[in-house]
Amino acid sequence: MKQRIAHIALVVDDYDDAIKFYTGKLGFDLIEDSVLNEDKRWVLVAPKGSIECCLLLAKASNEEQRTRIGNQTGGRVFLFLFTDNFYRDYNKMIERNVKFIREPKEEEYGIVAVFEDQGTVICHVARTERSSRTAAAGHTSAAVTTATRMHRCIAAAGTRARGGRLT
Repeated sequence: MKQRIAHIALVVDDYDDAIKFYTGKLGFDLIEDSVLNEDKRWVLVAPKGSIECCLLLAKASNEEQRTRIGNQTGGRVFLFLFTDNFYRDYNKMIERNVKFIREPKEEEYGIVAVFEDQGTVICHVARTERSSRTAAAGHTSAAVTTATRMHRCIAAAGTRARGGRLT
């Protein structure tokens, strides 16, 4: 049996603002934007060239869901997104006025730069030793098989305005 994750729901405050952020600032493709009813749309975005998994932008429909915007995973890492060129993407984001809260820095696990928008924190990471060791052990996750390429991770964390912290 072969299975895959097709969509990951990301709770947002406003469909159009989220579409503008993901397509305009991050350069994602808008895959679908269909009206389901007067309050709900089916909005899928994905990185350019992505064929596996999309983000489903889901507008919060009540106060409990609104409290999850920017803190959907309790401040833990949320998603990983691969790119073939860290600095190309970083420079494009600078040009698109993405707000960085941590500039690029060499860490033992790679290059990291963090930005924030509506509580979504993006950190770019280059090849990690851990991924290389996991690959050598025979594991074949997408993160491991592409460990020789540079990649970035997307982490959902609480906004500083809400008292959230980056972990």
